Amino acid sequence: MTTLERPLVGTEQLTMAASLNRALSDALSADDKVLVFGEDVGPLGGVFRVTDGLAEKFGERRVFDTPLAESGIVGTAIGMAMNGLRPVVEMQFDAFAYPAFEQITSHLAKLRNRTRGRVGLPVVIRIPYGGGIGGVEHHCDSSEAYYTHTPGLRVVTPGTPADAYDLLRDAIECPDPVIFLEPKRRYWAKGEVSFDRTSAPMDRAVVRRAGKDVTLIAYGPMVTTAMETAEAAVEEGWDVEVVDLRSLTPFDDETVAASVRRTGRAVVVHEASGFGGYGAEVAARLTERCFHHLQAPILRVTGFDIPYPAPKLEEFHLPSVDRVLDAIARLQWDDTAELPGGRRA
Repeated sequence: MTTLERPLVGTEQLTMAASLNRALSDALSADDKVLVFGEDVGPLGGVFRVTDGLAEKFGERRVFDTPLAESGIVGTAIGMAMNGLRPVVEMQFDAFAYPAFEQITSHLAKLRNRTRGRVGLPVVIRIPYGGGIGGVEHHCDSSEAYYTHTPGLRVVTPGTPADAYDLLRDAIECPDPVIFLEPKRRYWAKGEVSFDRTSAPMDRAVVRRAGKDVTLIAYGPMVTTAMETAEAAVEEGWDVEVVDLRSLTPFDDETVAASVRRTGRAVVVHEASGFGGYGAEVAARLTERCFHHLQAPILRVTGFDIPYPAPKLEEFHLPSVDRVLDAIARLQWDDTAELPGGRRA
C-alpha cells in the first residue's frame, strides 16, 4: 500500500518529504478546489519527489507542470484564488522564487487589504529553502526575511516531519496567502507523524525541550541543530530549553517571551546571514518584552554575511552544534561557573 492510499488515521514513521506528500494528497482529496502546480511537479514528482504520485492519482487537471516562469506561476495562482480555487504552487528552489517576488509582494500580499477584505487569496507557495545539501548558489538561499517583512503574508516553516503534515494542511485551509518554507536538508529526516491534526495552531510556537538555563530559539532546518546542541550541553552542565518558532509571521510573542523570562538567557539560531536577518527582529522583540528578566544580552548564531559559499565550504558557513555551544558559553554566567576548557566566566 502506497503513502497515497493509506487511511487518514493513526501515526506512521515518515520522512519530511513523505509527510508533505501525504498532506498534499489528503488536501486534494478533501477539497476539489485545491490544485497543485509548478515546475516538474507532475509526472516527475518534483525535484525532491514531494509530489510523487499525485498527478497519477488526481489527474493533470488537479496536479500539473508549468512553464519555467515563476512570475507566471504565481500570477496564475492569484487569478485562480480570486475565482474561488485554492492553488498550491511550488518554487523549485529558494532563489528561483525571486522572479515572482513582484507578484508576491505587490499583489498576493496586498489584494485583501486593497479590497477591504472582499477578495481573499488562499494561495500557498511552497519553497524549498536553506543549505546542507551540497548545492551551489541559487539553490541554498534562506530568504525568509524578504517575506516576513511583507505585511499581508503568513510565513511558516516546519522543523519536524509531524509539523510538515500539520502546517501544510493548515496552510492550505488558511484564507490568507502563506509562504511555506520547506527545509530541504531535512527532507529525508524521519519522525513519527500523526494524522489527527491535534498539534499547536499554525501561528503558535512550541517548546521542543524544556530547560532552565538558556533558551535556544530556532526554526526550520535549525530545530534539529538546536535539539542536538541541547543534548550536547548536558555534558557542560547547561540545561537548555528549545523553542521551535514554526510561524515566522505572525510571531508568537507569548510563548517565546515566556520561555526567555523563565531562563533569563536566549540564543537565536538561523542559517540566513546575520545582518538584517530574521534573528535581529526576534532579539529586538524579546529585548522589549523581557529586558528586566535578562541575565545577558541576546545572542545570534547565523550564517555569515556572504553569498552562499561553494559546497565544500558550506559546513563552515552553516551554524553547527559547536558554534551554538560557543555562543552559550559567551553568555554572562555566575563568576563561579566553569566554562568549557576550564575557563571561568
